Amino acid sequence: MIASDSIEFVGNDLAVFGFGVFAFLVVILTIIFRRPRWIIFSMITCLVAGLLMMGVLGLLDWPVTVVSSNFVSLMLILTLSLMVHLIVRYRELHNEHPEAEQNELVLETVKSKVIPSLYTSLTTMVAFASLLVSGIRPVIDFGWMMVIGITISLVVAFTLFPAALMLLKAEKPVIDHDFTEKITQLFARANERYGRQIIYIFATLAFLSVWGFSQLTVENRFIDYYKKSTEIYQGMELIDRKLGGTTPLDVVIDAPASFFEVADVPVEDPSIIDDIMDIFSSDEEEDAGITGTSYWFNSNTLSRIGEIHDYLDGLSETGKVLSITTTIRMLKSIDEEILTDNLSLSILYKRLPEEIKSALITPYMSEDGNQLRFSIRVFESDVSLNRKELLAKIQDDLVNKLGLQKEQVHLSGMVVLYNNMLQSLFSSQIQTIGVVFVAIMLMFAVLFTNIRLAIIAIIPNMIAAGSVLGLMGWLSIPLDMMTITIAAICIGIGVDDTIHYVHRIREEHAKDGDYWGAARRSHNSIGRAMYYTSLTITLGFSILAFSNFIPTIYFGLLTGFSMLMALVANMTLLPVLIVRFKPLGRAKV
Repeated sequence: MIASDSIEFVGNDLAVFGFGVFAFLVVILTIIFRRPRWIIFSMITCLVAGLLMMGVLGLLDWPVTVVSSNFVSLMLILTLSLMVHLIVRYRELHNEHPEAEQNELVLETVKSKVIPSLYTSLTTMVAFASLLVSGIRPVIDFGWMMVIGITISLVVAFTLFPAALMLLKAEKPVIDHDFTEKITQLFARANERYGRQIIYIFATLAFLSVWGFSQLTVENRFIDYYKKSTEIYQGMELIDRKLGGTTPLDVVIDAPASFFEVADVPVEDPSIIDDIMDIFSSDEEEDAGITGTSYWFNSNTLSRIGEIHDYLDGLSETGKVLSITTTIRMLKSIDEEILTDNLSLSILYKRLPEEIKSALITPYMSEDGNQLRFSIRVFESDVSLNRKELLAKIQDDLVNKLGLQKEQVHLSGMVVLYNNMLQSLFSSQIQTIGVVFVAIMLMFAVLFTNIRLAIIAIIPNMIAAGSVLGLMGWLSIPLDMMTITIAAICIGIGVDDTIHYVHRIREEHAKDGDYWGAARRSHNSIGRAMYYTSLTITLGFSILAFSNFIPTIYFGLLTGFSMLMALVANMTLLPVLIVRFKPLGRAKV
C-alpha cells in the first residue's frame, strides 16, 4: 500500500508540478522582461530540454523514483537560469550598442557567456555527481539523471536560443530602471558601508549552522511522509489502531552454539562409544521424534519461548506478535496436558495435517526445531517511534534480561532495512558535501587561476549550504532520501552565481583597478541576472509545497530557502571578502 500510493503521488507530482512550474515561470518571465519574445524563446528552450531528457530516460528504460521525481522541475529551472543570463547579457549589450546588428549582438552574447556558463554547468554537474558516493541506489540514479539533464540544458540553451533569436530583428533597446536595480544597488551600498558587520553576521550564521547541524537527525516514520488528509495516512493509522501494526519486523533466534558442539573427550575404553551409540539409536529416542533432536520444540523450552514472546508483545512500539507460542497457546486451550509430555508433543507435531503445520508452525520454527522466528508488526503511527533505539533495545534486552547469547539473536525485516537506510543517510550527507566542496574548489582554482580567489569564492556557498542543514536541525526536519540532495543542489546552483559574479568583477576590476567601483558595476549588471535567476528558482521550488508528499514539500521549501541564502551570500559576503583580501591585486588610488 505504501509503495503503491507513493508511486501514485510521484506520478501526480511529475504531471502537476511539471506543468505548474512551467506556468509559473511564464508569469515570472512576463514580470521580469515584459517582452513576448523572451518569454516564448525561454519557454520553448526549457520545454525542448525537458522533453529531450524524458526521451532519453524512456529510451534507456530508466524509471523515475520518489527521489528523482522532481527532475522535470529541476530541468526547467536550471535551463531557465541559463536563459536569464543570456537574455540579460543580450539586453545589456543592446543598450550599450544600440546600432549593432542582430548577428553581432547574438555572437557577442554567446561569446561572453559561454565560458562562465560552461563552468557553472560543470560545477552543477559536479554537485549532482557527488550524490554518486551516497551508496543509496535511488540517490545515485538521481545524480546521474541530473548530470545528463544539465548537459542537455547547456547544449540546447547555446544552440536553439541563439539560432531562434537570429530569425528576428533586434528590438529597440530597453533601459531598465526598475525595482531590481534598487535592490542590487542597495546591496552594493550596504557592502561598502557595513562590510565588517556583514562578515560578523555570516560568521555568526556559520556558527549557528554548525550547531544546528549537530542536532540533525535521520529518524522518521513512513506515515510522516503524507499529509493527514490523504487516504494513505488515514489507512496506515487505521491499520495501526485496529489491525495490530504496519511495518514488519522479524526477530530470529538460533539455538546456542554449544547445542551443536560434540565434546572431544578422550576415551580410555572404546567400548564406551558403542554403548553411547546404542543409547542414541534406541527405540525410545526414535519415538521422541522432533522433541528429542530440537533445542526449542520440547516441554522444557516452550515456557522460555513464551517469555520472549511476551517481552516482544509488551513493547509499546509493537502491535501484533506471532510466533510458535501463538500456536502452542492455542493447542494448550484444547489439551493442557499434551504440552507437558515430550512424546505426546512429538506425536502431535508428526500427525498434524500439512496445511495446518504450514500455517501455524512452519512460518515460526525451522524444520529441525533449532531456529525460531517472531513475526512482529510495529506501530508506524507511534509518535515516540525511534527505530534505531527500538532495535538496540530488543537486541540488548534479549541478551541481558532474557539470557540469550548475542550471536543467537538476529533482527530483520522492513524496520531493519529502513533503519539501515536512514542511518546511512547521515554519513552519505557528509561524504556528499565533502566531495562536492573539494571538487568545486579544484574547479575554481583552475577557472580563476588564483588560489586565494578560489578559497574566497567557496566560502559563501559553504555558509549557504550549511545554513539549510542547520535550519533542518533547528526545526527537527529529518534527513530522508529527498532532503539529502538539498545541500548538493544548493551548492551546484549557488556556485553558478559565484562564477558569474567573479567573472564579471574581474572584468570590471581590469578597467580601472577600483575594487568598490567594480563591485558596484557588477551589482548593476550581473547582479540583476543573479537576482532574477535566484528569485525564479526560489519561487519555482516553492510550488512543490502544494504536494501531498511531505518530503517533496520539505524539498521545495528548503531548496528555495537555500537559493535565497546563496543569493544574499554572493551579493554581500563575496564582494566584501574580495575587496578586503584583494585577490585581484591592489586597487588604484
